[in-house]
Amino acid sequence: MKLNSRKIIALVALLVVSVALCTPAMAQDAAALYKSKCASCHAADGSGNTPVGTKMGVKPFSAPEVAKHTDAEWTEITKKGAGKMPGYDGKLTDDQIKELIKFCRSLK
Repeated sequence: MKLNSRKIIALVALLVVSVALCTPAMAQDAAALYKSKCASCHAADGSGNTPVGTKMGVKPFSAPEVAKHTDAEWTEITKKGAGKMPGYDGKLTDDQIKELIKFCRSLK
C-alpha cells in the first residue's frame, strides 16, 4: 500500500486523537480533577472551609505552614496521604499530581 501525504496526515491525526482519549491527564484538566478529588475537603477556593475540611482541621493552602512545603513534599503528601487525607498513589498519575499542585498553589 502506497501512502500519500493525505493518508499520512490522517494517520497521524488518528494517532494523536487516540493517545489523547487514552490519557486520563488529558481527559480531565486540573480544575476538574481538583473539583472531583479535593474540593470536598479543601474547598473550591483552597481555604479548607467545608464541613468535612473543618471537621478534619484542613489548613488553607495559603497558610504559612502549608505554603512553605516544596512541590516534592506536596507530591509525597498527595501520593501517600497525610492524617485523614487518603493517598492517591496509583489513583492519579504523576502528571495529574503535578498539575494539581500547580492548581492548588494558584488558589492561595
